[in-house]
Amino acid sequence: MTQKEYLPLDPAKEQMQAKLSTALLKLIGTAPESKALPSASPSLAAQAAKKAASDAASKAAMAAGAFALPPGPLGWLTILPEMAAVWHIQSQLVADIAALYGRSAQLGQAQMIYCLFRHTAAQAVRDLAVRVGQRVLIRPASSALLQRVVGAVGAKLSQRVLQKGVSRWVPVVGAAAVSAYAYYDTQQVAKAAIELFERELIIDNPD
Repeated sequence: MTQKEYLPLDPAKEQMQAKLSTALLKLIGTAPESKALPSASPSLAAQAAKKAASDAASKAAMAAGAFALPPGPLGWLTILPEMAAVWHIQSQLVADIAALYGRSAQLGQAQMIYCLFRHTAAQAVRDLAVRVGQRVLIRPASSALLQRVVGAVGAKLSQRVLQKGVSRWVPVVGAAAVSAYAYYDTQQVAKAAIELFERELIIDNPD
């Protein structure tokens, strides 16, 4: 082990990571129900998914921007609620995209966390899904695997929390930046979901 590995974690960062991990486990505990109906063809599903992505991205941008308006120390208190609000919008989007492709029954915890964080924590979610040609191999979301993946995602997101904290000291400019990122972030979630559910999914069940 290197000397760096012996250094203790910053208590505040460690606490934030634990809060994020807990929030994520709660988020992916049950997939949201979707009112979207399966599309008649993959091309129509893709069109409907892009429309859903645009609507969800706008909604996420508005929610994130509103939470980012309080300045200074008060703004710090809104960071986790802001992230949770955006995640809920994005998880509903993933559920809707799965429904549009007729894949609601295949939307599990592994698929959800993969879609939500593939673009921001690719290394953390790499053990959940592997592309093999035109198919995607989904590994069973065991409790141990989920704990490890969520912990890694939480560690990655805790860095973003620090960045968000800085933006809270410039509320108007910070809110605009947070809003823009939420829009982009939601579009990336949609992209991951579309790419996942338009392919054949294989559940890697060792039993």
